[in-house]
Amino acid sequence: MIAELIAVALVAGFTILAGVLRAAGTSLVLTPRADALHDAGDGIRGAEQAAELLENRETIPSALGVVHSALLMAAAIPGTWLIATRLRSPGVVVAMALMGLSLVLLGDLVPRAVGRARPRTLAYRFSGLLGAAIRVGSKATDMLTEDEGEEEGEGDETDQEEIELISSVLQFSDTLVREVMVPRTDMVTISRDAPAGTLLELVARHGFSRLPVTGDDIDDVVGIVILKDLLPGIIDGQMPETVAEVMRPVDFVPETKRVSDLLREMQASKAHMAVVVDEYGGTAGLVTIEDLLEELVGEIVDEYDDEEPLIVQEQEGVWVVDARFPVEELSEEVGADLPDEDWDTVGGLVLGLAGRVPREGERFDVDGVSLVVTRVQGRRVSEVRVEKEPRVGAEGSA
Repeated sequence: MIAELIAVALVAGFTILAGVLRAAGTSLVLTPRADALHDAGDGIRGAEQAAELLENRETIPSALGVVHSALLMAAAIPGTWLIATRLRSPGVVVAMALMGLSLVLLGDLVPRAVGRARPRTLAYRFSGLLGAAIRVGSKATDMLTEDEGEEEGEGDETDQEEIELISSVLQFSDTLVREVMVPRTDMVTISRDAPAGTLLELVARHGFSRLPVTGDDIDDVVGIVILKDLLPGIIDGQMPETVAEVMRPVDFVPETKRVSDLLREMQASKAHMAVVVDEYGGTAGLVTIEDLLEELVGEIVDEYDDEEPLIVQEQEGVWVVDARFPVEELSEEVGADLPDEDWDTVGGLVLGLAGRVPREGERFDVDGVSLVVTRVQGRRVSEVRVEKEPRVGAEGSA
């Protein structure tokens, strides 16, 4: 009798633990790391550890999957023994089928649904459990694949590209429009009362084929103008007097909309541009279908895009650096030992120093180097000003 009670307790305990792990893991992979960093900055318990786990998002599913499978197997073993000792054929078959169904429902399917409904919350609450499970699962995965690594050759690079693409697809479904939009400060617009010649000048200067049309100010976007709509007038010699004569209606989307939903809507409506508005109805920025696709496949460069250098030296000891610039190369450029263990880019370094998404103008000092955030797009640091502080007593030293 005691043995049977122990078996029931083991089945229930392992099943509950597997369910909690599955729900928390699903919650974690649906949590944008930027949100976790924000919450960590606000002092929310567990957010900082969740942000650390999300640094290697692509390893989370496999690591948790190993531990989750082991827990379900651990629950099935005492359950099978209990059924075998209490029942006889054909009841054993029915009981085994019911037990298997219960394990799948209670230990996997239902927890997945719970985790999808509560992103961030469960991930933060069980961040300690997730961290331990990921460490154990990662080691188990390494043990299983270490022999395969010796046999891998030319396919390594291709496999890595496929992993990165799959990871991009998984993150794409959770990305919000405000994370990929062009902020209002970088928008190029034209007034509805502007002559068509002004539109041609802007197109020639910036290389855009579509521009938002404004009324009283940038918060009053009234339409969109497309360069090709001017072509009939140019050919016939009958140019419109103002942009308002050729502008088209424009779509407005909230900044909290998911990019995956917006991409489907833009495909259906055949729209290539939308204006992003904040919760108060003001213009937050704009987003194009190219911006959405770049979230999946990376930067798309066409013949009109200028390849700007990622680092420019303004003067002695001062550089303007694109946040995508590698930290290791910046260390060599400025002659400093900048930390690069947990990140690869300057943007990642700034996020790590801040512990959250920083504001424009914030300054961080490390190893005699000052990093000033000069541009933030959505929740992404895009440009940093780097200043090398002169060493005390450097002048005149032998």
